Amino acid sequence: MEKILLDTVKHKGKKILLLKFPYNSQLIEITKQLPNATWSNTYKAWYTPYSIEILHQVKKLFADVAIIDAHILKEKLAKAKNAPPDIKDYNLNDDAKLKIEKFKHWMQSRRYSQSTIGTYSDALKTFLKFYSSKTIPEITNDDIIEFNNKYILANNLSASFQNQVVNAIKLFFCKIENTAINVDTIHRPKKSYKLPNILSLAEVELMLNSLDNIKHKTMLALIYSGGLRRSELLNMEIKDVDSKRMIVSIKGAKGNKDRIVPLSETILEMLRKYYLEYKPKKYLFEGAKGFKYSDTSLENVFHKAKMLAKINKNVSLHTLRHSYATHLLEGGTNLRYIQELLGHKSSKTTEIYTHVSNEGLGKVSSPIEKLKLK
Repeated sequence: MEKILLDTVKHKGKKILLLKFPYNSQLIEITKQLPNATWSNTYKAWYTPYSIEILHQVKKLFADVAIIDAHILKEKLAKAKNAPPDIKDYNLNDDAKLKIEKFKHWMQSRRYSQSTIGTYSDALKTFLKFYSSKTIPEITNDDIIEFNNKYILANNLSASFQNQVVNAIKLFFCKIENTAINVDTIHRPKKSYKLPNILSLAEVELMLNSLDNIKHKTMLALIYSGGLRRSELLNMEIKDVDSKRMIVSIKGAKGNKDRIVPLSETILEMLRKYYLEYKPKKYLFEGAKGFKYSDTSLENVFHKAKMLAKINKNVSLHTLRHSYATHLLEGGTNLRYIQELLGHKSSKTTEIYTHVSNEGLGKVSSPIEKLKLK
């Protein structure tokens, strides 16, 4: 039987239960029976809200089909007894509630995306809850340092969450409040530098050829052919494909920016075959009852292709976008053009692909080649 490893982490300030196991369609279908079960590309695992009731449900659902490994979970639960109190037990005062609503309205008037508004509001709420015993004007820079140490680091929360809190605090106190806080001196966590994993051309070919379903194959092929984010594919409508100009329009992408990418002849032919078979009405790829195809289903398609192609690399759906950019660079495409095709705001973001590209590495000879080894 397959083994399911249980773990628990804090995600956006809330405790979640991770279920880690190799791709298995039967286990995935059972996992979906858990409340709010969601695939996490970050953790490479399924997760659900953590509770004792859900732990009992997990044990019952998988009793006859998998082995539950909870040793990591038990270790963390033992350590949690000495952890700081859960911030959800703290209450916001009325002034803080009003200020958070004012902050939301300000972001809405500036046309921030709903995702950003939600993220920043939740991050600010977490911070203000921690200081519920203080009025907002009493909060200082020293309090931010204390919050980082006594809440974020003590709860082993991610640097990305810490950055979100910093962004929210700086924006809130700069635009909404006049307090003793000096926003320019708020420090951020030191950035980690991780290179993305890349699929070779041969591996992409193996994955796409492993799929017989034309819809599944076309979705992955379109993501790779244009370096698309998953949300860009799922939000795409039929009208966004222009076969006369041979372009695909990406509307309202990250940062609320539009862009266009080339439409290849290969993709156009695949899209035509797919359209004749499935006849979507509005969205290019539709799920049940004409709604947008789901994020989870798309992730499952990728992992099925990875399994069928027997690829053991630690890669995700987003790896197709990374691979597209790297292959363009290795093919001689100018970095500036790649930046435009990917929709990156800063060239520094695109430059990461110079570190994973094979271009030039083959010309470098290691000094070990000069040694006469026996």
